[in-house]
Amino acid sequence: MVASSENTVRLTSLSSGGGCACKLPMAKLEGLFSILGSDLHGAAGEDLLIGASEGDDAAVMRIDDERALVLTTDFFTPIVDDPYDWGRVAAANAVSDVYAMGGRPLMALNLTAWPSEDLPLKLLADVLRGGADMASNAGCVVVGGHTIDDPIPKYGLAVVGMADPGRLFAIDKAGVGNQLVLTKPLGTGVIASALKQEKADDSSVAAAITSMTTLNDTAADVAHTAGVTAATDVTGFGLMGHLHRMLAASNVAAHIDADAVPLLPGAIDLVEAGVVPGGTRANLDHLAEHVELSAGLSRPVVTLLHDAQTSGGLLMALPSDDTESLSALRRHGLTAARIGTVVDGPRGHISVTGTSQ
Repeated sequence: MVASSENTVRLTSLSSGGGCACKLPMAKLEGLFSILGSDLHGAAGEDLLIGASEGDDAAVMRIDDERALVLTTDFFTPIVDDPYDWGRVAAANAVSDVYAMGGRPLMALNLTAWPSEDLPLKLLADVLRGGADMASNAGCVVVGGHTIDDPIPKYGLAVVGMADPGRLFAIDKAGVGNQLVLTKPLGTGVIASALKQEKADDSSVAAAITSMTTLNDTAADVAHTAGVTAATDVTGFGLMGHLHRMLAASNVAAHIDADAVPLLPGAIDLVEAGVVPGGTRANLDHLAEHVELSAGLSRPVVTLLHDAQTSGGLLMALPSDDTESLSALRRHGLTAARIGTVVDGPRGHISVTGTSQ
């Protein structure tokens, strides 16, 4: 972690929400798409393999039989106080959508909003440096961007990647019997909210930053080796939200074992202390009709299953007979876990069991 000695500003205090928790909630986005209706252009067809109408992680355009362009963008308000780390997290989060489609990021543009009269440009330079360093780690070059003057700072990337059109991951390809594997622990939303409220301890924040700055490149490589066709990354809609979208698109259901879901250290204690982000609460409300909870589950665990993540892991649907991928993910240092199974059932339905924790 690189800290700026000149940074005396608590960046997380400058907005009402941080990271992916600042995004419009699922209910409002679905309402927006309903209003747009047929005016929402970009349905897949011919060389547009995945467009806006599919609701996937990124758009994909075929160039030829062996190459396809992947296009995505993501930006958000500060999720940590150190500007360099904020840049790293935001960049890792932005390129993650390319990995979630089975591609590799190639180049990116900065998207920046900055209160130029209120915050030193040195802090912005640290943000941009963090983003460029993380993009470089992903083999992606940052080639410029766009800045606006805005009272609330925001940062992210527009990213172009490349994929094999015959080896894409998509949210509508999950099949009955697939194993559901998650490659990162949950809890970044709760810990970021606690940081904003000055209630988070250093070890929990450090663990969250480590998780959020871990690229999903290795997870995508393992998924390719396993022949995965269905995957998504877990961000602002939480594990339950992104899983529901995958299941609904694939016309299947799932069973989740809450005891198997990895959690960041300190996350349970923070929820028990009442630290729950607004985005997480919105996920709980919106998904209630789609998620069936067993009586043995504790409320903090249920909350974390819906926690609005930033730069979360890949959620992948592995073939039922795959016995190697989970070990491969763990050998690469990922906190990966088999958390459930795709089953036949009501479209988008999730049943969750587990003991109280």
